[in-house]
Amino acid sequence: MVDWALASKPDLQDAVADWLAWLEQEKRVSDHTLEAYRRDLSGFIAFLIAHQGGQIDLAGLEALVLRDFRAWLAERAGRGLSNSSSARAVSVVRNFYRWGERQGGFHNSQIAGLRTPKAKKPLPKAISAPDAEELLDTPPLSEQPAWILSRDHAVLLLLYGAGLRISEALGLTTEDLPEDPQMPLRITGKGEKTRMVPLLPQIRNAIDDYRAHCPFEPPAGEPIFRGLRGGPLRARVVQLLIQRLRGALGLPESTTPHALRHSFATHLLAGGADLRGIQELLGHASLSTTQRYTAVDPSGLLKAYQAHPRAKRR
Repeated sequence: MVDWALASKPDLQDAVADWLAWLEQEKRVSDHTLEAYRRDLSGFIAFLIAHQGGQIDLAGLEALVLRDFRAWLAERAGRGLSNSSSARAVSVVRNFYRWGERQGGFHNSQIAGLRTPKAKKPLPKAISAPDAEELLDTPPLSEQPAWILSRDHAVLLLLYGAGLRISEALGLTTEDLPEDPQMPLRITGKGEKTRMVPLLPQIRNAIDDYRAHCPFEPPAGEPIFRGLRGGPLRARVVQLLIQRLRGALGLPESTTPHALRHSFATHLLAGGADLRGIQELLGHASLSTTQRYTAVDPSGLLKAYQAHPRAKRR
């Protein structure tokens, strides 16, 4: 790759140095982030030097058109760089241009038309129903007070049996639990959106059993699940619990608290549950999110059409 520092003009070199100093001193980014920003911008400038076949300066940055930026992304794709990596690089270059505009040194409106590559968000893999049951039924791996064991069991049931996010389960307060055990649980999820989640009797019984044995009474409005010393239970404790269990059972590293929520949705769908109903239970704003989250195979959904009047016609 071209050494951009040797093949760029002094005004561009000075601008890059000033921008990096601003990131470090004003924005106080970490050393790791600063190095990543330096690397991404250097790669962009090196591409431009090779692309245009000569030295480049700030005027050259201002003269770039949309096809130049697209050529840069195409070159990155040709080298096998991921969309997530290119999306980060686009963000860095945009940051440099915004800084340049604020400083009055250079400006380019063309970059506003550049689409950021969409990065695929990997989803946790669902574990099998037997593995999920074994995880929930495995005896404690260490000596713990009885109320701790009751607490851990109740939390795991909420993740797998009700599809809660770990933050939702650990954020439950007394006010969220209805007095009537047959009534659904009130959950406040992402975006402060509230949804009602029915609880299987065994889950409500596990929560009540934990509360009956817990030596700490949480203050009003605070989470019911408490740590060993009485403070709110931290997510890290649950993550370590599942880490120990998956090690003992030989389950894959993808077995995490969020994978239990994913398994809840996947196993409901496999059992014939309605996709729209699963969407409501998970608290997704969009049905397309639920389809992706549950890793729906379109061929599997074709079974639903067997009930259609025209399904039997040839």
